[in-house]
Amino acid sequence: MDNRPIGFFDSGLGGLTCISPLMRALPKERIIYFGDTARTPYGSKAPSTIRAFSSEIADFLVERNVKMIVIACNTVSSTCLEELRLRYPGLPVLGVIRPAAERVARDCGGGNHVGIIGTKVTIRSQAYETLIRELDPQTPVRSISCPALVPLIEEGIIEHEIMDLSIRYYLDHFLSYYKIDTLVLGCTHYPLIRANIERLYPSLSIIDPSEEMAGSIRRELAAADMLAEEPCTDNTFYASDLSENFVNMINRIFEISEFKVAFKSFDLEVKR
Repeated sequence: MDNRPIGFFDSGLGGLTCISPLMRALPKERIIYFGDTARTPYGSKAPSTIRAFSSEIADFLVERNVKMIVIACNTVSSTCLEELRLRYPGLPVLGVIRPAAERVARDCGGGNHVGIIGTKVTIRSQAYETLIRELDPQTPVRSISCPALVPLIEEGIIEHEIMDLSIRYYLDHFLSYYKIDTLVLGCTHYPLIRANIERLYPSLSIIDPSEEMAGSIRRELAAADMLAEEPCTDNTFYASDLSENFVNMINRIFEISEFKVAFKSFDLEVKR
């Protein structure tokens, strides 16, 4: 038994999509979330900058006595996972990429054509392709970066023609040219536009890594006898820029009455 909170972090508000499935699966767990909304997006930044920001945020969560860190960001997971595990050797640190890769390997046979969409950094790292091919060498995997989508989502421009046009700009040719039938949402922001994608491409099968994370967290906590036994009384959501969009997104995603929203700024000089 371990009633300490689970620490989540993301480059912005997208990582919130990982928390809702966890709350359904493990309702007793308490959450501390940090969204780096002042410095989002991470997907176009240098890896050295991403590593510096991520270490700073992880330190902040560790200071709050979390029992686990969940990197609710594909960009950070593809860049910093092993580094953060070395930084905190006694603390479980989970990334969001492996659970989705395992789902692809489990559910997609050689007859499927899998597409990955994500930020520039995630796609450039080839983290999804590498893991999927290790687990299932027979399934064709293609990927494309969609850099304009995260800024639009962060601004709350979701149910709008601009979002649909942006999605079609990236995906129309990509899906048809590679005959993609299964699409992995390789950014935790993208579940917020899943309805748009399903409406535009109704025959497409969607894999959401945010949903796959809950099972990984449950297994890790259960194996270490760290599941919470006392009912959760409050959750805290920190942001480096406490915008109206951040608060609105919490209310949009969650049906919870007990939570706190707090501001935390960082003043970090990144040396390259």
